[in-house]
Amino acid sequence: MKFINYLESITGVEIYPLTSFLIFFIFFLFVTVYVMKSDKTHLKEVSQIPLD
Repeated sequence: MKFINYLESITGVEIYPLTSFLIFFIFFLFVTVYVMKSDKTHLKEVSQIPLD
């Protein structure tokens, strides 16, 4: 039995890809806004931590 047959037997399986995409998109959007609004000197300081 192929994997697709297991997926077809699950009721409401089409919502899972949409939900996972929305979670990823919201997280990516949140991180992007956080980086854009954060203090640049703090980001530069944090980026140098591995090199110290």
